[in-house]
Amino acid sequence: MTEKKIEKMSYEEAFAELETIVATLENEQTSLDKSMALFERGQHLSSRCTFLLEEAELKVRQLSEDGLLEADA
Repeated sequence: MTEKKIEKMSYEEAFAELETIVATLENEQTSLDKSMALFERGQHLSSRCTFLLEEAELKVRQLSEDGLLEADA
């Protein structure tokens, strides 16, 4: 199975894979090389999730400022 490019992943895809990586690192004995590769991919997935969340937050703020969303009082 080929790995999907991280920059093309949705938030949900990236987060699900990140959860899998964390579980693998916590529960399985893997070689140092494999552990480092998983850790590195996990870092990239985490960055992707952060980017997508920040992008969504910016969009919500822009919509709020444009008066398209009303803040709860």
